[in-house]
Amino acid sequence: MAAGIAGYLEVLRARHAARLLTGTLVGRLPNAVASIMIVLFVRAEGGTYSLAGTLAAVYGVANAVGQPVLGRLVDRYGQPRVQLPAALAAALAMAVFALTGIKTPVLAAALVAASGLFTPPLEGGLRALWPFVLRRQDQVHTAYAMDAVAQEVMFTLGPLLVTLCASLWSARAALMVLNLLGVLGALSVVCSPPSRAWRSAPREAHWLGALRSPGLLALLGVFLFVGVALGSITVAAASYADTHGGDTVYGRLMAGLGLGALVGGAVYGARQWSGAPERRLRVLVALLAVCYLPLMLRPGVAAMVLLAVLSGVFLAPCVACAFVIVDRHAPAGTVTEAFSWLVTTFTVGSSLGTGVAGPVVQAGGALWGFAVPGAAGAVSSLVLMAAGRLLSAPAARAVVAASSENDPNRAGEPRLSPEERA
Repeated sequence: MAAGIAGYLEVLRARHAARLLTGTLVGRLPNAVASIMIVLFVRAEGGTYSLAGTLAAVYGVANAVGQPVLGRLVDRYGQPRVQLPAALAAALAMAVFALTGIKTPVLAAALVAASGLFTPPLEGGLRALWPFVLRRQDQVHTAYAMDAVAQEVMFTLGPLLVTLCASLWSARAALMVLNLLGVLGALSVVCSPPSRAWRSAPREAHWLGALRSPGLLALLGVFLFVGVALGSITVAAASYADTHGGDTVYGRLMAGLGLGALVGGAVYGARQWSGAPERRLRVLVALLAVCYLPLMLRPGVAAMVLLAVLSGVFLAPCVACAFVIVDRHAPAGTVTEAFSWLVTTFTVGSSLGTGVAGPVVQAGGALWGFAVPGAAGAVSSLVLMAAGRLLSAPAARAVVAASSENDPNRAGEPRLSPEERA
């Protein structure tokens, strides 16, 4: 464990690393808590769970469309030209949604769709930057694990911040404040020297881009259902909270989910793992699916928060392991796009989960709402087992072996000066 913590500190001491990580997390905050913000805002405006779930799903689908498109543009034109304008457009659309409300559902759907569509691919951009900021491949893998852990800090604090803003001011104020923070985070990233200097490796012209990798497609299929599980919990937990204390309980449940992922990710990233990450992911996804099932018990608030913590324990390890697999299977020159596809698929799944769970909760209450993540987790595990051969790609396909983009030790990096990389 001490060696793992030392590895985290070594990564953070690298020049620009802390700034990039912090800026990306802050910049992604509006997107990370978008479903929670939309649900709380719609409920505060007097809307139904079905409308809340539908708007959250619209946001997620639009985000799913925008992420790989913007990721491909980042690979072609660089980060600052794409990330900052996109962040401004997304925040503006959400601000207009906060001001106009849900009186006109079509307009509300159009605005949340615009916000989702223009959400900048900061997550994929950070994964592309790590090999240029860090000196060794083992540091890059540590950074992936630390990245997943840091995200869970955001997922732990984000719901609390949303509910705090909603309690102190209003759900409308929460939308405005968090989107302003998102713009500031994106600005911090795109003004950094690595972001301004980074350029994608040469890529083969192909309309499928990163999706021509069979291994990547298999991984995306798995995380589609992991996303369904997580998205459905958002709506089911809101239904549970309505009868057990309201928004404060809802925030605790969402924070508990993030706390569990934080603990699990910290333990996972604190040690070096042997063997192929594809085989390790099978075990992690199966454990994730099992831990969703106890949520259906719906005990008292204190016990329910503990179950929420348990349900999140294997989420960050699954995500960190997936980062390495994307790194191994993405074609050269598509690294930002490939990571953006992972984000997109997860978001699509999460949106489907909220869209499905809304009517399910409306018809059967929290019990059936919490049945959705258990079923989705089981399907994700089955998909992973069925796709085992596709994920066992030969090393020649791996981007680490084929591209300097993700392997700074095998090729030079003329795009950054030694001082910038130090």
